[in-house]
Amino acid sequence: MPKPGIKVFAPASVANVAVGFDILGFALEKPGDEVIIREGSSPGLVISLITGAGGKLPYDIQKNTAGYSAYRLLEHLGETDRPLEMEIHKKMPFGSGLGSSAASAAAGVFAVNEFLKSGLSKHEILRFAVEGEQIADGAFHADNVAPSLMGGMILIRDNETLDIKKLHIPHGLCVAVIYPHVEVLTRESRSILKPEIPFKDFIKQSGNLGSFVAAMYTSDFDMIKRSLHDLIIEPQRAHLIPYFYEMKEAALKCGALGFSISGAGPSMFALCDNTGVAQDILEQAKSIYKTKKLHIDTYYSKINHEGAIRF
Repeated sequence: MPKPGIKVFAPASVANVAVGFDILGFALEKPGDEVIIREGSSPGLVISLITGAGGKLPYDIQKNTAGYSAYRLLEHLGETDRPLEMEIHKKMPFGSGLGSSAASAAAGVFAVNEFLKSGLSKHEILRFAVEGEQIADGAFHADNVAPSLMGGMILIRDNETLDIKKLHIPHGLCVAVIYPHVEVLTRESRSILKPEIPFKDFIKQSGNLGSFVAAMYTSDFDMIKRSLHDLIIEPQRAHLIPYFYEMKEAALKCGALGFSISGAGPSMFALCDNTGVAQDILEQAKSIYKTKKLHIDTYYSKINHEGAIRF
């Protein structure tokens, strides 16, 4: 019979948020991943069970995002020989653009940190979670991991030093998420991006990002709507997502503040100023994709302020 342990949950996230490629992301209420950690029977951390992954995830600690993030924390604490057993329960799809690998990494490091009662804060263990996700997509960026671990909407001034700021969330802000059942892998989606951008687009995108952040603090929904326009990444990735522009047009007609690609895609998100608009968008999505004979999952969520939690 397994020894008693603790269970944690880390939520999915929306990265980039149209105007903040690799530097902006927010946590959802659902879906997410669960990790259980307990005392093991032999020295070192081992993954004893993985569910919901369809055999796609490795049990090797050095190759698993949850396992590696936890291992890096154990290295930091000088506890790599501590007998620990980890279970990973995937509750969200791979390659969805909702931060699946980030949720696992966040859950893994948070679970071990809680179990060992290390006293380290979420911000202090963030680097280990980012290193865990790096195994999956090859890039060191926290726009999924930071919100998944810490909650809220996170602005990253600098990824290398993980200099981050949790933004104010206006009352009523919510999100509609549409996940069409096609797979877009982050590593491949990044590879198609051009290394250079027109100077005029850089200026406009910088203005959009600055205005968006300012509007969040003043609850200026009109400015949020004027700001949520991706001139750089969305045009390069939209072709990877079936019927993206048809869905975007429908969402904006319903009253969305903005509509774009979640992370690397294929999930899409619509920020909204009230629940009614968000629900209307999700109904439109179901109707559109039903006619296209393409299965989708839809999620309504407020911004999750907690991130990873023990339960």
